[in-house]
Amino acid sequence: MKTPKTYTVIVARSGKNSREVTGDLPYLLGYFRYTLEIGNSYNKKINRYPKTIGSFISNLQKSYEEKEACCYDRTDVSLKSATQIPETTATV
Repeated sequence: MKTPKTYTVIVARSGKNSREVTGDLPYLLGYFRYTLEIGNSYNKKINRYPKTIGSFISNLQKSYEEKEACCYDRTDVSLKSATQIPETTATV
């Protein structure tokens, strides 16, 4: 059975701390569902159910832009780059 890929999304608000949310794409869609719904209510071109992580990040960023149209503080969304865990050799 294929295991789903896990992604870490960084949500950073200007002037405040950032937060990281980790999960597979269906989990992230559920977690950010309300923001995607708000974005879609202002701009029908925003996809509430993207199929890829790249499309998800793009639509989430657009949703935050629609949601914060007249605010000074902006929210930036990015995908955390995957880091390789170095292999360790066990000595017996």
